[in-house]
Amino acid sequence: MKGQGRGLQAYALLYLLFLYAPIILLPLFAFNSGTIIAFPLQGFTTNWFAQMWANATLRTALTNSLTIAVSASILATCLGVFAARASTRFEFPGKGGMMGFILLPMVLPEIIVAMSLLVVLLGAGVQLSILTVILGHVLICMPYAIAILSTAFSSLDKSLEEAAYDLGETKWSAFRLVTLPLVMPGIVSSLLISFTISLDEFIIAFFLAGNQPTLPTYIFSQLRFPKQIPMIMALGTVLVALSILLLALGEYFRRRGNARMGGNPTGGFL
Repeated sequence: MKGQGRGLQAYALLYLLFLYAPIILLPLFAFNSGTIIAFPLQGFTTNWFAQMWANATLRTALTNSLTIAVSASILATCLGVFAARASTRFEFPGKGGMMGFILLPMVLPEIIVAMSLLVVLLGAGVQLSILTVILGHVLICMPYAIAILSTAFSSLDKSLEEAAYDLGETKWSAFRLVTLPLVMPGIVSSLLISFTISLDEFIIAFFLAGNQPTLPTYIFSQLRFPKQIPMIMALGTVLVALSILLLALGEYFRRRGNARMGGNPTGGFL
């Protein structure tokens, strides 16, 4: 048994090394003064980060991506609140099938979703723009938002709402004053996770952005130019740090919400 445990531990370490070694190499080459991505490293520099911040096209792509990510995360979370509330508090015909269809984009290949959206939008005469990317990202982010918010709403004690009704509160005021504060950690977690997914998403943006660049599509376009690779490494370092920060904040609020409602703090995204 002890030998099996050591074998599993070695397998887990090798798996983590294989998974995260490329990410670990990003900051190494981002601070390397050489333009060729290879060992040995030539020296330490921060010029690639300065070049990154001075790039006007990159700033435009970053602004577009932030606009899309903020809008998509807010819309996906608001719609997720409605869906999670309905699925955890009410029974209605076809509930299981409806929730299954809502969560279907989580398992569908994104390229199929992107192509389908492109065909529908072009058939309807809608011009591709930042707005179409936001709609696509809302579709992709909603299943994750609903999964997080359903856990928050299902862990909520119904007697708290009933007590608010007995004290004279209306359904809206009870939801605003009692339910919403208790599920707020789940809402914040949903916002952060949806923001991260939208910011990093490439396929939907590639199909639906038209001629307006987003950060992932800009990175893809620059990979054809070897001299731009070190700057992309610097940009990747910043994006990885931002993604880790947002995921950590999302997990913190998720566990905080579970702890407030007496739930199990384990599991989740981290």
